[in-house]
Amino acid sequence: MFFRLPNSFLQKPIQYLFLGVLISVVSVLQYNKGEKTFENKSYTHINNYIIFKTSFQNLIAKKDLYQLYPDKYFDLFKYSPTFALAMAPFSPLPDLPGLIFWNVINAFFLLWAIRALPVREPVKATILIFVLFELITATQNSQSNALMAGLIIGAFAFFEKEKPAWASLLLIGGLYIKIFALVGFSLFLFYPNKGKFMLYSIGWGILFLFLPMLIVSPEQLYDLYLSWWELLRADESRPLELSVMGWLDTWFGIDPPNFYILISGIILFCLPLMRISHFKNQTFRILFLSQILLWVIIFNHKAESATFIIAVTGVAIWYFYKIGIGKKDKIDFVLLLFVFVFTCLSPTDLFPKVLRENIVFPYVLKAVPCIFVWMKIIYDLLKIKKEPAKIRAGS
Repeated sequence: MFFRLPNSFLQKPIQYLFLGVLISVVSVLQYNKGEKTFENKSYTHINNYIIFKTSFQNLIAKKDLYQLYPDKYFDLFKYSPTFALAMAPFSPLPDLPGLIFWNVINAFFLLWAIRALPVREPVKATILIFVLFELITATQNSQSNALMAGLIIGAFAFFEKEKPAWASLLLIGGLYIKIFALVGFSLFLFYPNKGKFMLYSIGWGILFLFLPMLIVSPEQLYDLYLSWWELLRADESRPLELSVMGWLDTWFGIDPPNFYILISGIILFCLPLMRISHFKNQTFRILFLSQILLWVIIFNHKAESATFIIAVTGVAIWYFYKIGIGKKDKIDFVLLLFVFVFTCLSPTDLFPKVLRENIVFPYVLKAVPCIFVWMKIIYDLLKIKKEPAKIRAGS
């Protein structure tokens, strides 16, 4: 299955910007209406955006970012103080235009990153079409997951262009949003200029670490980071959600500590890295990027439906890149079909409510196809043959 689209399809940044705006506006008007009830209290459907927007207001008010503020929103702010500072432009905006602006940034960043991939134009276009459904789902939840996918993919694209400064900026930026961006740093193993990358990463890391001192004191910033750390530690607890942990628990009744499953996942993740002689193979690198995008979701015990834009993008890159270089596999197509049906469509109203409530949600069917695809990517990486390199990669 491979759609050959005209090479002129979505080649200019303005076209991607227009598509990002369109997705954002449609998602906001279609979904973010009315209220939702949590713990017997009503909150707006744009609760996630309100959390982000309010984080800057709490930061300048010298409040603890990581406490509950039930008078304003449900749930906790879980990102860094630097992220709260970055929300400054949204703070004075009314909710509707601010939300659209936020969603445009998220959508456009992912679309730009796909456009930056070192693959043929029809492959980029087909990847884009495949992820659109999941991108709309992510946008409707006004979270940062499309942005996170774009940061990791964009870093890969900069690595491919031998621009370690920009690659490190995107990865450090992602790290200060969600900790799992740390997995993306494994990409630097495939490229030269490792020393430069490490120095740039340290520089960006220090800058982002202390950036909130523009408006808070060093003592207050220390307290915020301590509070953030305590929140992340507490977040390691149950419940299990759309992850390998949730799959093993609901399907097989296997419920060991998350630590052991995570260690097993890290070992499998690192197995392809033993094939150092393949690092200069672009196919190997692109498939490893796909593995990263899947791994950070399926081994996150707190993964939610809206986070799967990251995993689905990894699936699309893996499948359509292989099709683009002439590697067709019936098993791959079946897996892709399962991802589309059970990951992309099963949580929607296209599935009857009785199926969603009694089968899809209890048996974490949104996550299962992505787990199988990740296993297949590991297999592909371990079986891949050497190919001529497009750029020289260091060992």
